[in-house]
Amino acid sequence: MKNYKSLVLLFTLITGVTTLSSCQKTQVTEQDAIEFTYIKEGKEKPANGNFLLYNLEIMTKSDSVIYSTLTQPFPGYLMANDTLKPQNGMDEIFLGLKVGDSITFEAAAKIIFSGNQPAPIQEGDLIKVRLGAYEVKTEAEMQAFYEEAMQKEQEKSVERAKELLVEESKTIEAYLAKNNLQAQKTENGLYYVIEKEGIGEAITPGTTLYVNYAGYLLDGTLFDSSIPEIAKANNIFNEGRPYEPLPVNVGMGQVIPGWDEGLMLLKKGSKAKLIIPSPLGYGEGGAGALIPANSILVFDVEVTDVQK
Repeated sequence: MKNYKSLVLLFTLITGVTTLSSCQKTQVTEQDAIEFTYIKEGKEKPANGNFLLYNLEIMTKSDSVIYSTLTQPFPGYLMANDTLKPQNGMDEIFLGLKVGDSITFEAAAKIIFSGNQPAPIQEGDLIKVRLGAYEVKTEAEMQAFYEEAMQKEQEKSVERAKELLVEESKTIEAYLAKNNLQAQKTENGLYYVIEKEGIGEAITPGTTLYVNYAGYLLDGTLFDSSIPEIAKANNIFNEGRPYEPLPVNVGMGQVIPGWDEGLMLLKKGSKAKLIIPSPLGYGEGGAGALIPANSILVFDVEVTDVQK
């Protein structure tokens, strides 16, 4: 069973069991003994090599949604292959899907998630599943579908970024006022404060800058630094990593957009503060556990050397 995610298409998924009637069929998987009921049973099995699209919703006993393809940028899909052997009860259900199937079932979290349930869900917690398969596509159709949907998602992402830049500019300006900072703003939405002017020629794309830095969330939480003293003072020191200026080939898309743009405003010896709205940082995805989605970032940077 595979579930790939990429772009939002709204298709109907049966989400309740109030429509159940005596004519609906219930079966039990050979493995894990999952009892599942057809709210509606389809007839068409996808041919080997074709792709079956489905929507999936996973909920707690109290109907709190854990996961839903309807909130993801792409529906679930699997490639039909009748030589695959199910490894568990969930595999049996998914590998047996037909177009038009609407299925509901409940089982312990350990069975649904194969022992990898997300926290704070426990192995024995009851989990509800709603599953609906609705369309078959050939490989060529699937590729075209994916490309079209990706294009639409990219367009939506651009629009969301524009909206965030406007919203976050208000937050950043409040931060600047609170901290008595006189910042300049680029056309792209980057805020910067030159604290020490550098020397030498203007930086051009492809130039390598060696940069010492400390990166903070807007609330002052340090998430990374190339300076050991700062890392130690904030309890994030890691003896396994080098603490030295970071070489950055600027203007080449090797770092977040806020860094690419901000570093090109500097010279050798420059010190600056970069206040980076989330679309110019790590955006909607964030970065690991320390940088949440849509985080405004503050970087103190110093250019220690320049090599062209």
